[in-house]
Amino acid sequence: MALDKFVINGGNRLKGEVQVSGAKNSALPILAASLLTEGTCTISGVPDLADTRAMGELLGDLGASVSREENGRVHVRVADERQSHARYDRVRKMRASICVLGPLLAKRKGARVAMPGGCAIGSRPVNLHLRGLRALGAQIELDGGDIVAVARKLRGAEIFLGGPFGSTVLGTANVMMAATLAEGRTVIESAACEPEIADLAAFLNAMGAKVSGAGTPRFVIDGVEQLSGAEHRIIPDRIEAGTFMIAAAITNGEINLPNVRVDHMMAVVDKLREVGVIIDKADGGAVVSTTRHLEPTDATTQPFPGFPTDLQAQLTSLLCLAEGNSAITEKVFPDRFMHVAELLRMGANIRKEGPTSIVTGVKRLIGAPVMASDLRASAALVLAGLVAKGTTTIRRVYHIDRGYEQIETKLQALGADIERVSD
Repeated sequence: MALDKFVINGGNRLKGEVQVSGAKNSALPILAASLLTEGTCTISGVPDLADTRAMGELLGDLGASVSREENGRVHVRVADERQSHARYDRVRKMRASICVLGPLLAKRKGARVAMPGGCAIGSRPVNLHLRGLRALGAQIELDGGDIVAVARKLRGAEIFLGGPFGSTVLGTANVMMAATLAEGRTVIESAACEPEIADLAAFLNAMGAKVSGAGTPRFVIDGVEQLSGAEHRIIPDRIEAGTFMIAAAITNGEINLPNVRVDHMMAVVDKLREVGVIIDKADGGAVVSTTRHLEPTDATTQPFPGFPTDLQAQLTSLLCLAEGNSAITEKVFPDRFMHVAELLRMGANIRKEGPTSIVTGVKRLIGAPVMASDLRASAALVLAGLVAKGTTTIRRVYHIDRGYEQIETKLQALGADIERVSD
């Protein structure tokens, strides 16, 4: 793992156009879904990230040949179905590795998948995944840190996937993928409504699955005997888009996002407009600018269509410069405040009270050496560095490489003074 750092000299106003990459949170389960067929799957718009590369390597371990073209098109074909063990040394790098469990169970009648690792943002249990797969007829046990699942035949069932912090996105993906090859009808209640889950459903249907209700809390899946190869294009990444919207706002800039899906971001757009950000829809995308004056606001993260937890840290950076007091409450991952201590080092005024941070706006942030702790916290520190007076050095940027494709290159093209250097 390359231990690079970002060196940012703040104060530049960002201006220009940026293409939003394909959604990481669509690409990972869609790549995993290619295990459901022996045909060739061609997936366009796959972002070149540490996580998507790790998923490609995991598919290789599981008998698939994976090739990537420079334009982001990935071809996957399963050549050998004998290996069904997703080992810990692969899975620990990326939580979404758990997404191979459903496809392996449905297609190969069994799977052994290490319990996942992933971001340092609190407990993210997989019990809902296992409950859903058991309802389809799988026998599941834990052995040596691995989930061992077997099922000679999966049968459709009615499954409730609600949890204490809302529905489970990866759990919905796993159960939906397994149910495509189950006998009979499966109904998932309290399913995740995220656009990335609807994108996965569209890919499964292109393969010949019968999934309806995607994007609503109630999915109906009628099992089929087999799936074929398919072609699919990944939706644009709404979290990357939101990060660039906030980059425009925090630097008092103007950024054109020609391929953003505003319909996937209504809670974000609404909240940013409250703060004083101008977002104009234009030709299938959006142009983002600012009134030069940032208003405080209150925000609560929720599952889609609410304000996304994956933009909570970035919004915090923006509100550090709003005039007045803001409150941000985290309802999805209540421990997700690793960025707060680092923003304090840059002169922010933030007080944490349980799952809420109270942000009192300051006149300016000051550049400082800071440490990235997780993917979205890294993005928040980059945003703060873009506007801070002086130089900000961000260490451990391998976190940001998990979810943003060449973020420093895109920011440089907009006029940011940001450089990646070997640490």
